[in-house]
Order: sequence, then C-alpha cells, then structure tokens
Amino acid sequence: MRYRIKIAIITILAALSCSSGSLMAEPIRLSNSKVLAQGSSGFNADAVELLIEKGDSAASSGKLEEAKKNYDKAIAASKQLLSFYRDLSGAFRGLDARIPREMDSKGKRVLGLLAKTNLRLASLFRRQNQPEIAVPVLVEVIRLMSPAKPQGQQAYQRLFELGFVETPYSAAGRKSF
Repeated sequence: MRYRIKIAIITILAALSCSSGSLMAEPIRLSNSKVLAQGSSGFNADAVELLIEKGDSAASSGKLEEAKKNYDKAIAASKQLLSFYRDLSGAFRGLDARIPREMDSKGKRVLGLLAKTNLRLASLFRRQNQPEIAVPVLVEVIRLMSPAKPQGQQAYQRLFELGFVETPYSAAGRKSF
C-alpha cells in the first residue's frame, strides 16, 4: 500500500515539473473579467440587441427562417434576463436599494427589447402569410407594455389591420374620466 502512495506522489510531482506551469492559477486579467457584460458574446441587453439586428438583416435579405431563429433566441434570452433581474431585485429589496434599482432599470430595457422582438416576429409571421400565429405574439406585446406605450399601440394597430379587433384605438383621442 505504501508503494502505491509513493508511486502516485512521484507521478504527480513528475507531471507537475514537466508542465509549463499552465496548471497553476493565472491572475484574473481585466479583459477576462465581466465576460457576461460584453455586448457581442455576453448575456445582457446588448447581446439581445445584436440578435435582433441579425434577425433584421436576415429578414431583409429574404432568409426568413434564419430571421425567425434569431428572433426566437432574442426572445428566449430576454425572458431569461427578465426573470433573473426580477429575482435579484426581489432578493435585495430592503437590503440595498441600489441593486433593485439597477435590476429594475435593466429589466425595463430588456422588456422593451422583448416587445421590439415580438413586433418583429409578428411582422415576420404576417410576411409568411401566417397571421394567426402573429396574434398571440401581438397580444403579448400589449400585455407586457400596455396600450399606453408606443409598442402596445403598434401591436394593437397591427391586430386591427389583421381584423382580429374591430375597434380602432387612438391614445391621443382617449378621454379620461
């Protein structure tokens, strides 16, 4: 038994001495830190915007399936981000007001991107002559943003154009009681 332990120790020491030190921990470099904050490859609102732009580019060049994939990825990432921001905001409420404010601010931005992506996706479905698939996407925009916001108004207008609703809505013409 003693021989096995000695052989294992000698083998480990020999392997370490032969290596170029790559097994040793490297100090964290600034360029490697905050990986998720990087716009092109991170997990943040900028990455969602990049996916939307890729979808727009694909849609404008007629690659509708590729556009749909990018929009779907943007929607999935937005929903995940929203969930995480809400969880963090709730966890820190009452402990440190700065963190919920930051998470709420990030959440609002991502919510706007989610609405923007849903509007793009609904347009894509209309372009593919699938208006029945566009309806739930447009209704989700109204649910997320409310008809008082420009994205909600735009979604309702598209539902009106599709014939899903018959009553026109004009935010400027609303009467308050």
